[in-house]
Amino acid sequence: MSFPTLEDQWSLISRGVEEIIPEDELKKKISKSSENNKPLKIKLGCDPSRPDLHIGHSVVLRKLSHFQQLGHKAILVIGDFTAMIGDPSGRNKTRPQLTIEETKTNAETYIDQAAKILDIEKLEIVFNSHWLNKMSFSEVIKLCSQYTVARMLERDDFTKRFKSETPISIHEFMYPLAQGMDSVELEADIELGGTDQKFNLLVGRDLQKENGQKPQSIITLPLLEGTDGKDKMSKSYENDIGLMDDPANMYGKTMSIPDELIYKYYSVALDLEESKLLSIKEKLDDKSTNPRDIKRDLARELVQMYHGEKKSQEAQAHFEKVIVNKENPEEKLRSRKRMGLKIMQDFVYKGDNVWEDGRIYKPTNGKTYGGKATLVDANTLELEGYLISLPFIGKKSTWKRKAS
Repeated sequence: MSFPTLEDQWSLISRGVEEIIPEDELKKKISKSSENNKPLKIKLGCDPSRPDLHIGHSVVLRKLSHFQQLGHKAILVIGDFTAMIGDPSGRNKTRPQLTIEETKTNAETYIDQAAKILDIEKLEIVFNSHWLNKMSFSEVIKLCSQYTVARMLERDDFTKRFKSETPISIHEFMYPLAQGMDSVELEADIELGGTDQKFNLLVGRDLQKENGQKPQSIITLPLLEGTDGKDKMSKSYENDIGLMDDPANMYGKTMSIPDELIYKYYSVALDLEESKLLSIKEKLDDKSTNPRDIKRDLARELVQMYHGEKKSQEAQAHFEKVIVNKENPEEKLRSRKRMGLKIMQDFVYKGDNVWEDGRIYKPTNGKTYGGKATLVDANTLELEGYLISLPFIGKKSTWKRKAS
């Protein structure tokens, strides 16, 4: 097969990346690959610690797909063994360990989800338990001897935990070594990962050198913040947009991201060329532009990427009708007479004319909110409604008794 020119390959490979280590070395590998007509081995590890993937995972998966488009060999490593250890990257405490059965159950869904982005027919899928489970204790001891505790403590997350006297289990030191052994086993030319994986990827380079192999090049990609705009996207933080989310949910969650993240979502969650990104940036910088309009386009394009154009249009229409216009999704319920309609229930009297822990139904949008009621005087009721999951976000209204 023939590969695109170095310039064309580099344009796609470098798009949206955070760091390439080292750049010159990778360019030489690409050139040599073309000369020898031999594809490079591109490795991406994915621990099945949970059954669902989200668009934060899609950032590295899409980069792996770029290498597939260029004709290189993409290898997806399902870390069923390393998931039992738990990746300590970016964590301020020890992750809970999973059983091999739990990791295999979670892994079953990964391949179907990855198929939304990768060409499964051309993808090599491997499980690292196939070689890590076979290592003897003496081999593990030999592996440990190739790295020092001082080197491990160079990791920012380990350093913080060590200084704060937060426990670090010995098995957590094993995680980067196990991930590095994946690179040795596969003789990887390139490994992809998020910026929080940089230390682990560098360990892979070192272990390959120790085993007489040419060290892999490293490409790190930015981490995507979740819908809260604070923490990186994670199902455990409940700020994720899942690859398997239905169109309406995917659209609605995207519309909830902070305005300052619009450009980043465009640049890393969608596969856009520089010219399109530049146009979006210019619109965002234009003070006459309402960011909400650009966010609508982002949400529609994201849904279209995973569900198709028709579903994206339907999701947008649903959002405009139910969320923006605050209409009850069931049209016949919007015009019901309010007299006699039960809209408040389950309130518990707490004393001092205060009732809490109640539920308030809003007929216009069909939603139920948390509620607190305070009887100010014989003719005045102060009612506070709030999001059940976020009780600090809400509105107050004052009701007056109607004279008979």
